[in-house]
Order: sequence, then structure tokens, then C-alpha cells
Amino acid sequence: MAYIVCDVLSGVCYVGVWNMPALRGFVLAPLVVYLALGTVFLLAGFVSLFKIRTIMKSDGTRTDKLEKLMIRIGVFSVLYTLPATLVIACLFYEQAYMDQWTLGWQERQCAQRSKYAIPCPPRLPGGPRPQPHFEFFMIKYVMLLIVGITSGFWVWSRKTLQTWGRLCGRGAPPTVYRTPDGRVVHPNRV
Repeated sequence: MAYIVCDVLSGVCYVGVWNMPALRGFVLAPLVVYLALGTVFLLAGFVSLFKIRTIMKSDGTRTDKLEKLMIRIGVFSVLYTLPATLVIACLFYEQAYMDQWTLGWQERQCAQRSKYAIPCPPRLPGGPRPQPHFEFFMIKYVMLLIVGITSGFWVWSRKTLQTWGRLCGRGAPPTVYRTPDGRVVHPNRV
């Protein structure tokens, strides 16, 4: 449990903020494996859907709803896969440069010894160390949030909201409807 540390920029506790082996093992590896497996299953699903669509078209069956579903799945997969890939790229970039960023920060603080009382190692050869770019971290955080937002758009469709409305309305008195032929219908009764 010593791998969970608070991120200084966002204030969120996270695995592998300062420990790169923990970042690789507990964050990067699972993300890469799950994204790769998800892509394989997505491609297998699309192949199956295209086969079904071809069979349905040859039989003369309408495929409008199937094509609409295929488009929705395609749009969702792009809106999910692109941000997830960017998050993985940002994490690879972060783990590749974290040691340099930390060393550069320490060298900059040691240059101002009068302000800070931190132990300073001997000056290492080489020019100034690279600094992290704020934009990089903002892209990472926005992409982490966008994955959840796109999932929410998929789940919270009009149909889902209507279903929740019907579920929550079960405690209310039943609504009565009349059909065109005069029958009384109670849609809330099971």
C-alpha cells in the first residue's frame, strides 16, 4: 500500500506517482492489456456484425436497426479508444522522464541554497534538465475524464431515462390509458 501517493497537481491519490515500477506494474500494464483485449474483442464483434448484416441483406431482411447499432458502437469505440490511448501515451511519457524531472527540480532548488535547506548532491554533468509541461498533465487528466463522460453518454440515453422514470413512478398511482378501440390499459402494472 505504500505505492499510493497524492498527486501534487490534481490532489488525487494515485498509484505510481513517484514510484515508476508501481506505475508500470499497477497502471500501465493493466491499461495496455485491457485496451488491447478490448480492441481484439471489438474487431471480432464487428466482423460478426458484418457477417450477420451480409446474411440479412441476402435474405432480403431490413438491416436499418443493425446498421444504426453498428454506427453507435463504432462511434463509442472511437470516443473511448482515442482518449484511452492518449492516457497510455501520457503515462509512458511520464514514466520515461520522471527521473529527469525530479533531478532537474532538485538541481534548481539546490541552486537557491539560501532559500531551501535540502541535501544537495554534487552537480551532475550535462546542461539543464527538462521540466514537465503543464499542458501534458492537463491532457492526461482531461482524457481520463472523457473516457467516463463518453461512457455516460452511451448509458444515459433517452431510453435509459424513460426506464428509470417508469421504475421510480411505480410508487405513484397507476396511470390509465385508453386505446383507440376503447380498452383501458394500465402500463405500470406488472
